[in-house]
Amino acid sequence: MRELFIEKVIDLAGEFLDNNQRIKLKEILTEICLNYHIEILEQNRKQEIQKNNEEILNKFISSKEIEGCSLRTLKYYKDNITKMLDTVNLPINEITTETLRNYLSNYKNNSTAGMVTIDNIRRTLSSFFAWLENEDYIVKSPVRRIRKVKATKKVKETLTDENLEKLRDTCSNVRDLAILELLISTGMRVGELTRLNIADMNFQERSCIVLGKGNSEREVYFSAKSKMYIEKYLETRTDDNEALFVSLIKPYNRLGISGIEIAIRNLGREANINKVHPHKFRRTMATMAIDKGMPVEQVQKLLGHIKIDTTMEYAMVNQNNVKNSHRKYIT
Repeated sequence: MRELFIEKVIDLAGEFLDNNQRIKLKEILTEICLNYHIEILEQNRKQEIQKNNEEILNKFISSKEIEGCSLRTLKYYKDNITKMLDTVNLPINEITTETLRNYLSNYKNNSTAGMVTIDNIRRTLSSFFAWLENEDYIVKSPVRRIRKVKATKKVKETLTDENLEKLRDTCSNVRDLAILELLISTGMRVGELTRLNIADMNFQERSCIVLGKGNSEREVYFSAKSKMYIEKYLETRTDDNEALFVSLIKPYNRLGISGIEIAIRNLGREANINKVHPHKFRRTMATMAIDKGMPVEQVQKLLGHIKIDTTMEYAMVNQNNVKNSHRKYIT
């Protein structure tokens, strides 16, 4: 650090000095710097920046928690913002648009992240700096001038009727079959499913109230087949846990997101179906509903989307129906 400091001073003063003067200045600076601990001062400055940034970030996370963000979302915010702050190593009020553009560019070039991931990071940073602006930590958000990252929109796969039957046949226990049928018929989020209690289930109406994003409740409906398997599963239960789904072994704890994801992924492997995960059932349900004529506004309500555009991104319209409709209405 001492050598870098000396070189920096000489470079800045270089145009005013000849070669002999540069050599002499270097000797003087070297002698003076022996009495100072530049490295320690620099380290202290870094620690102070990190401490101040961390305090502000924690306040931001607390505000998002109050707004009703899930633990998963809070962790995503904190991890991404912390990584940016550690990388740029600047006080928050000194971070510029150019700083963040360089950070996002380097992140893209030095990782396997796709454009969707980069834009998600941009949106996270935008939320953070907008909050900083509103709380008067900064004058203006540096993310304002960073536009949305364009990404190629891919047609996301859904599960076919044949795939669903294969998954049903693969289930070796009634619990997984009940989970499968509930995901297929309701399209609920995996986090919503894990929060369900037995008392939440209205078997007479074949409905239940789920707690979605932003702590907003909505009613969803399940099929007769779902009802049958859930009731069969509950008859096998010997525990007193209030959760609708619990682990298969003692102490029969509430099944978490990772537990359901692992169970569904294993079913997919055993059925020899690629990329089977809980969210795929949500997309499949939306596609099936729209394909069979359900108004998209009603699908939006079932899925708990605020914007109808989000619902349309989930649903993939059957291409055969598009072809038949074209022949019916156009030719």
